Amino acid sequence: MQSWRRKSLWLALLASWLLILLGLFPLLRLAVPTSPRAGAPRGWPRWLDAELLQSFAKPGELLEDGPRPPQALRGGSCNWGACFDTSKCRGGGLKVFVYPAAGPVSETRRRILASVEGSRYHTLSAAEACLLLLLSPDTSTGECDPVPPQWDGGRNHLVLSLHPAPCPRTFQLGQAMVAEASPTVDTFRPGFDVALPLLPEAHPLRGGAPGQLRQHSPRPGVALLALAEDGGRWHVAGTDFSACPWDGRCEQDRGPKQTHPGATLPNATFCLIPGRSPDVLHFLQALQAGCIPVLLSPRWELPFSEVIDWTKAAIVADERLPLQVLTALQEMPLTRVLALRQQTQFLWDAYFSSVEKVVHTTLEIIQDRIFGPSAHPSLLWNRPPGAILALPTFSPSPSDFPFYHLQQGSRPLGRFSALIWGGAPGQPPLKLIQAVAGSQHCDQILVLWSSEKPPPTRWPKTAVPLTVIDGHRKVSDRFFPYSAISTDAILSLDAHSSLSTSEVDFAFVVWQSFPERMVGFLTWSHFWDEARGGWGYTAKRTNEFSMVLTSAAFYHRYYHTLFTHSLPKALRTLADEAPTCVDVLMNFLVASVTKLPPIKVPYGMWHQEARPPPLEPGGPGLRQEPQPAAQNCINQMAAGFGHMPLVSSRLRLDPVLFKDPVSVLRKKYRSLEKP
Repeated sequence: MQSWRRKSLWLALLASWLLILLGLFPLLRLAVPTSPRAGAPRGWPRWLDAELLQSFAKPGELLEDGPRPPQALRGGSCNWGACFDTSKCRGGGLKVFVYPAAGPVSETRRRILASVEGSRYHTLSAAEACLLLLLSPDTSTGECDPVPPQWDGGRNHLVLSLHPAPCPRTFQLGQAMVAEASPTVDTFRPGFDVALPLLPEAHPLRGGAPGQLRQHSPRPGVALLALAEDGGRWHVAGTDFSACPWDGRCEQDRGPKQTHPGATLPNATFCLIPGRSPDVLHFLQALQAGCIPVLLSPRWELPFSEVIDWTKAAIVADERLPLQVLTALQEMPLTRVLALRQQTQFLWDAYFSSVEKVVHTTLEIIQDRIFGPSAHPSLLWNRPPGAILALPTFSPSPSDFPFYHLQQGSRPLGRFSALIWGGAPGQPPLKLIQAVAGSQHCDQILVLWSSEKPPPTRWPKTAVPLTVIDGHRKVSDRFFPYSAISTDAILSLDAHSSLSTSEVDFAFVVWQSFPERMVGFLTWSHFWDEARGGWGYTAKRTNEFSMVLTSAAFYHRYYHTLFTHSLPKALRTLADEAPTCVDVLMNFLVASVTKLPPIKVPYGMWHQEARPPPLEPGGPGLRQEPQPAAQNCINQMAAGFGHMPLVSSRLRLDPVLFKDPVSVLRKKYRSLEKP
């Protein structure tokens, strides 16, 4: 009896243990990670900043969600090589024709048209165009556009839409490229379509608001995070943010609410943006505010991802890893935070602050595809001033531009070309030519003759080559990229300019240290005139200046290319009609590219006392005081640029021991202090 009881007890214990083991086995399978099967899709979430994951799980320890069923791409297997005929662009490069609107023209369409027409790519003839641009309707009251007459299955067409179209298209896209705001990753065709940013309705046509970042490094007490919410709103929070999930329901107080538009942009270091489509508008707000975008599993393609390296300005994270993401953001080095915030400001200003910049960037990307190997390298797209202002027709090498010498570890060539704009009757400027030719850095002298009368037959003999170029009697001719200019540095002069050899030598040495800026002798300053409600400029001698006169100034020859091929024709025409405006326009151009003021160097007062009386309007000469009739050109140019680009300065660079009470034998540029 006792033996049977013992057997029954042992059987019950064994059965209970067996049941316990059978029940725990599935739990153990869930808790212990299994090794992935061969060929199974795996990998860590698509982080752009890989260094933030070093302290977390290895890539193979967390599997991605199961593969999604493939989405059918628009246009089938269309790509750049198969669906775009580049042979039509071989003659004159990229030429764009815009189809006229079938119905009423909305404000957004009007801004796009103005941007395209103001670019160097626009043409009025569909026959000579290699890209036909079709604008999607953007108003619910407007009629949907019919099939264009030259549709040809969409070949060499671009369908552009800055906002979601309210009516469906009545035709198949076929082989047409699509440039639309925030396309989904499932429908976007990399290398063929163009991803645009989602712009607000009131986005400015040109210029645009500057970035709002005033201090790159986080200050004590400033919020670490800002959460994007519906309706363009933001919520900010402090550093202790580990209890807040992505859905916005936080256990603690999330701080003050910030809205946009109509209020301030988010004042935080990182901006958390969910991957939902309604949140894409927050992306541009974060860029403008200098708040580093942290994109949580975005389901849309980042704007201009074909050329912009977003690893330098944004972070893409997996929304399923909230604690790891927040920990990584809190522990990010301040140097990394500084670099990311600086890049957000550059990208905002270069590509996103206006409708014109968005449209021009889109066309520049297509131009790069046509150029192929001679297109913009990545450095030009992702470093100031940006690819829009670094024309590939000038050079495919960054070292040839004035902006990248520091990154490339190079310096401009050690000589300059003097370009003298002449045309007044009388003898050639013998004294000026001899002073310039006597410089040890002078490579050649070019005289641009802009007069109806023939140039003199006899010119002074110099130690450097002297060449006479026939101009077209326009002031803007002096900024044409003449092939005869063989050096990086240009010394722009008027026939009645007065300089000494020492002044030329010292100014050139200064320019070699600042090749992206203008270095000059005579200066103007701009100011806001409250009485007139506009801008004005003056040549009165003050401690502050913002422009140098091109009648005696050094600058890089690339600005001739930019002046001729990038500036709108209307601004160049304005400069021709009011000759003193050409100085303003050239200073506007350089300041808008560099965001820096010009540099002033010493100029002897005896030159101004000995110079001839003011010449007739339009004639060459060392212009000092702006003509009253030309004062309004600064306002017209500010409207053409969309903002005031000039930057004021109080800095003048002098030689060592300049005007010091020491022996003149110790001074290198002795004639600068001529009594």
